[in-house]
Amino acid sequence: MSGLKTAALLAFLSGLVILAGGAMGGQQGLVLAFGVALVMNVGSYWFSDKIVLRMYRATEVGEGHPLHSLTRNLAQKAGLPMPKVYVIPDMSPNAFATGRNPQHAAVAATEGIMRLLSQSELEGVIAHELAHVKHRDILISTVAATLAAAIMMLAQMARFAAFFGGGRSDDREGSNPLALLAMMILAPFAAMLIQAAISRQREFAADRGGAEIVGSPMGLALALRKIESAVKQVPMDANPATAHMFIMKPFSGQGLMGLFSSHPPTEARVKALMEFRA
Repeated sequence: MSGLKTAALLAFLSGLVILAGGAMGGQQGLVLAFGVALVMNVGSYWFSDKIVLRMYRATEVGEGHPLHSLTRNLAQKAGLPMPKVYVIPDMSPNAFATGRNPQHAAVAATEGIMRLLSQSELEGVIAHELAHVKHRDILISTVAATLAAAIMMLAQMARFAAFFGGGRSDDREGSNPLALLAMMILAPFAAMLIQAAISRQREFAADRGGAEIVGSPMGLALALRKIESAVKQVPMDANPATAHMFIMKPFSGQGLMGLFSSHPPTEARVKALMEFRA
């Protein structure tokens, strides 16, 4: 099922990339976009985790680092292979998991979250991320982040094309101004809708899975409230295309972005956790 969902997502987002190519460059744009989509599909499967980790300047840590030790203990409890462990140099508290499968997984946490949370609260957060690994959410989540970022970049390119070259209606092979306008409007919406669709229910499931790994919902419940409060004060300079990957939306979703939140309300998550019985 996970493989089918990933394939469907790849096909849908590839279609948007090809549509963007046609809007921006006519027939030649379609051919070029098809090639780009092919490369993106291969690259997103094999390298999307590395792209996201590099995006946030994450540094791998090894034996002897407290986060590595904590993750190793929880991975053993969860019956998972030991993932790679990364620290993100950012004071905004957050964390995410990435990779294409449990054998090639990585967990990343910010410096801010390690300073903010107690040991039991940090255990709850890392257990939540390991639950994503166990549920095999990480591939589709990371692929969505990579391709959504590409679509939003193409939408930005379409905006420039509309301003500087889209008005030449006499060029039959060139870009169509109406198609460019549609691309500018619809592509970011499509990217956000895809993220929201794949993320909300997975967050509830990962919350419960994390509580099962630890054996108690209390640490994660307390952590979620602390993270939500702290993120409002210290938001992360995050790429919107990757927002769904984090345990908490990394910035305050005001205006348009707030309509497509990739995460359930924190209070709803805490309530579901408190109804959990280990």
